[in-house]
Amino acid sequence: MNEEIQFIIDGTKEAMANAMKHLEKQLTNIRAGKASPAMLGSVMVDYYGSQTPLAQVANVNTPDGRTITVQPWEKNMLQEIERGIMYANLGFNPMNNGDTIIINVPPLTEERRRELSKQAKAEAEDAKVGIRNARKEANNDIKKADGISEDHQKNAEQDVQVLTDNYIKKIDEVFAVKEKEIMTV
Repeated sequence: MNEEIQFIIDGTKEAMANAMKHLEKQLTNIRAGKASPAMLGSVMVDYYGSQTPLAQVANVNTPDGRTITVQPWEKNMLQEIERGIMYANLGFNPMNNGDTIIINVPPLTEERRRELSKQAKAEAEDAKVGIRNARKEANNDIKKADGISEDHQKNAEQDVQVLTDNYIKKIDEVFAVKEKEIMTV
């Protein structure tokens, strides 16, 4: 196979893998019933005037499936961490006991589960759009490639389509697992 074509296919594979990684990251932010430190991954805290991720100013743990504890490294950060959690608008009500912040993760209602499932589906669809865009770009690049026979062009386009189908199938599998996780009471 032509080096230029191989380069195009490798770039396409990388773009599709990145779309997949992005989907997985987005899905970890969608909470299913159990408490997880990843739920607070988007929380930013004002640490001496600069916005800092919560994980860089405190330990975040889950002692059980319904509770998240946040233990700041500096006691004077308790109010800032509490404020950061409230600003993140995650639907949590942090409680401060003077040493740690305790967050009780409420069980999800059926309506909220459906909402989260729709959100996960939208993320999966976005990832599929990213995959299809990578395919379109690759096919355009293959058509523009110099000195390639029609047969090589067709084979390269088929290779890109196989890649596309594989990644779309992976997205569907990842979404199915997340949907099951969300809908399980």
